[in-house]
Amino acid sequence: MSLVVGQSLGLTLFGDGLSLRNSKRNGANSKFFFVNRRRFARAALVQARPREDGAPATPSPSPRATTAPVVQYRRADLADDLQAEARALGRAVDASVYSPELIARKHGSQPFKALRRSLEILGALGGFALKLGIDQKQGNLDKNMKKRAGELRRIFTRLGPTFVKLGQGLSTRPDLCPPDYLEELAELQDALPTFPDAEAFACIERELDLSLESIFSSISPEPIAAASLGQVYKAQLRYSGQVVAVKVQRPGIEEAIGLDFYLIRGVGKLINKYVDFITTDVLTLIDEFACRVYQELNYVQEAQNARRFKKLYADKADVLVPDIFWDYTGRKVLTMEWVEGTKLNEQLVIESQGLKVLDLVNTGIQCSLRQLLEYGFFHADPHPGNLLATPDGKLAFLDFGMMSETPEEARFAIIGHVVHLVNRDYEAMARDYYALKFLSPDVDVTPIIPALRDFFDDALNYTVSELNFKTLVDGLGAVFYQYPFNVPAYYALILRSLTVLEGLALYADPNFKVLAASYPYFAKRLLTDPNPYLRDALIELLFKDGKFRWNRLENLLQQGSKDRDFSAKDALQPVLKLLLDPNGEELRLLVIKEAVRVSEAIALGTVVDTYNSLPEFLRSLVFNGSGNGPLTMSTTELQSTLELRDQVSRIWGLLQSSESFDPAILQPILQVLQQPEARRLGGRVAGGVGQRLAARFLQQLLRATTPSSAPTP
Repeated sequence: MSLVVGQSLGLTLFGDGLSLRNSKRNGANSKFFFVNRRRFARAALVQARPREDGAPATPSPSPRATTAPVVQYRRADLADDLQAEARALGRAVDASVYSPELIARKHGSQPFKALRRSLEILGALGGFALKLGIDQKQGNLDKNMKKRAGELRRIFTRLGPTFVKLGQGLSTRPDLCPPDYLEELAELQDALPTFPDAEAFACIERELDLSLESIFSSISPEPIAAASLGQVYKAQLRYSGQVVAVKVQRPGIEEAIGLDFYLIRGVGKLINKYVDFITTDVLTLIDEFACRVYQELNYVQEAQNARRFKKLYADKADVLVPDIFWDYTGRKVLTMEWVEGTKLNEQLVIESQGLKVLDLVNTGIQCSLRQLLEYGFFHADPHPGNLLATPDGKLAFLDFGMMSETPEEARFAIIGHVVHLVNRDYEAMARDYYALKFLSPDVDVTPIIPALRDFFDDALNYTVSELNFKTLVDGLGAVFYQYPFNVPAYYALILRSLTVLEGLALYADPNFKVLAASYPYFAKRLLTDPNPYLRDALIELLFKDGKFRWNRLENLLQQGSKDRDFSAKDALQPVLKLLLDPNGEELRLLVIKEAVRVSEAIALGTVVDTYNSLPEFLRSLVFNGSGNGPLTMSTTELQSTLELRDQVSRIWGLLQSSESFDPAILQPILQVLQQPEARRLGGRVAGGVGQRLAARFLQQLLRATTPSSAPTP
């Protein structure tokens, strides 16, 4: 994983949590030493370049032992890159995959070892639980919370990598932990012990089958940072002079993690069997978490995740994903581009560089929405150590060990769920849980609808800033506990990602409206995505009881235009195609009715504007002094008609204000309107408008020529 150095504090970050080592050595002008792995003495340096056939590089004498030749780094072409990746995959061919059966067989046959570890865990956590019980009994729970949180962090660190990963997960769950615990557990991402450097250097040589001297011209004598699964060195490649971060896995970690998950699964089985108030399958959640941790142990898999993430999301100029050096990556060693930057929660440091934290947070929110709802491949561990602000204002994503995917059906269901929430259609919201796999098809959602109504009717009365993700998580959590919901693992990871981003946003600005920042993306997707599910969701949002809600369309265009990728062209074309679809008769009837109303509003509005522009004496002369104006309409009806005309005008203005708007984009529309179905539609619209205008004119004529009745004596 790539490494980032905070400029002011010398803060170094890496992956799943890094520990700062000697901050003075981490600045931009750092000097690095090549250290012999045995004696920590400067070694003779040799130069080597990777061979094309993938065989170990052959060292050649370096003209200068202390200075690496600086060569402009150029990305290999696609074929070379794929070959290098294939060689890296070959080095990871024996990587372990999580299997509950295998770890049960292995550790079940070692009862004394399992018992010793169980006693160690129970002793540490049992003592902590006892202290909490005493605090509660003495009424000191709140008073001692900060102290106990620090103790829990130290316990997790002492218990090893599995519990460090667990603590890191809890540090991003404000719905589960009080603020003091969140703050302390977050330090697990920055303060972990290292293992001997000699073991790390030996691991590099063993994994890559190359001598350290042939790979690097310089490497830091100590780790720059320590993560839960490994530690990181800053180095310079000999063949190119490129500065890189080298992540090396902790020795014996696979064995330790396997034993811990064997024991944790045993607890999960007991919870599933005896704890009735927990409706979620705890064992499934444990297996999902364990599977992801095992994936993190395979650094080639992490490298592939980084490559895929870069391909999908680094097309935006403000998103940075570091490059992989495949020739120097294996199952336990990962070499990536070094990135300079600052933790996203270091607000003062970022602003001192002339950058705005909220701009970076908004970039993170938009990128995360693309991850969750567009491609489905998302970063499942976006803690502050993995989101960095670079000096040139980019947001760098790091640590791709823990990734997840949102199923395609669920992506569309989530967007549809937002539409149903806006419409307060709680019955449809309840049905969404089938598509989201929260409920099995045989579960009756009827009792769930009142619970959703009770929560959201109250929640939607909040301001946008108050209706945050934590509010939703807490409220939905109460509903989930009451009914037979089984929340999929991917959804729990989504909540984790969103709550972390929300925390970063609120840290920068307590009044930052996270949902408001997300809505432009939803609006753009609804307006531009041709997917049938989203098209139906758009129709559902815009039409109600046979009437078109122009205010909804105006709001969608206003919000969608805030998204930098919004295009009026993209919004118009799918709508027209849907309108002229052979199966769109029902929609066409609604559109025809609304087109008649709009055309009439424009025509009548023009008449009213013309009438109002006439001098007073002409108004009286033309309309025989009736004083009733040009139309036989009530004041309310006239105001409604003019408002519709003005609203349509504003909507057209929003379309024209789009950067992508060009009269030339109307050419496809004109082509569509030449189709027979479109001509028939146009004729029906014109006929409807003509009939309504003729009827109003006749009413006006009769009103003007009919004498007033004499009063009855």
